[in-house]
Amino acid sequence: MHEFSRTERLIGTENQQRLADASIAVFGVGGVGSHCIEALARCGVGHLILIDNDVVTLTNINRQSIACHSTLGLPKVQVMKDRIHDINPGAQVDTFQTFVLPETLDPLMAAIGSVDYLIDAIDTVSAKLAIAQFAHDKGLSLISSMGTGNKLHGELFEITDISKTSVCPLCRVMRRELKKMGIRHLKVLYSKEPPTIPMAALGENDGREAADSALAAGSLRPVPGSISFVPPAAGLLIAGEVVRELLKLS
Repeated sequence: MHEFSRTERLIGTENQQRLADASIAVFGVGGVGSHCIEALARCGVGHLILIDNDVVTLTNINRQSIACHSTLGLPKVQVMKDRIHDINPGAQVDTFQTFVLPETLDPLMAAIGSVDYLIDAIDTVSAKLAIAQFAHDKGLSLISSMGTGNKLHGELFEITDISKTSVCPLCRVMRRELKKMGIRHLKVLYSKEPPTIPMAALGENDGREAADSALAAGSLRPVPGSISFVPPAAGLLIAGEVVRELLKLS
């Protein structure tokens, strides 16, 4: 018996070993990312790379698996690493406490090295686009999380191609900007649920700079509301999609 005996009974010994040999990089250790990472760790993924510049704050407690009063002020990547090792002491966990910027992504990925899958669970439009461009150019598998704030219905999340999305304002901006970059396809998790607290509408011609400015100014995401059962649902769905794809179980 071992930590992943029940998982092995479900997917088989060979697939369990494939997960142990897998390397997955996750950008963002927040409401979506922390639960996604934990699910991957509990599946037995052997190598996890965590990228996040933030520290745990009081307002993270309602939705992030790493956020407790005992972890306030600590780097998210370090808290997540400790949690992973408490689940699977044999896991290799590499951490990068850095803010993802388009101009720093190439050297960051060079430091990270070879990976089997990229997961984007960050907020910044420019960084999301840079990750998509990198994955496209390198032929890497990527799934990107769209907006999960201001929502109450986790059951409305779905995973599809960005070209098939609707309703979500972030998806609209991403579609437009990806098209300019020559990228037609991107696997995303998104929801058709209209925001419970309406976000300021982006104009039809607004792009990444307008979206990032709106994010920074608070007009697109005016400190979004969140609840304990929605961002985690997104993270778990992403983890499931990645594992099934890696094991060719889709």
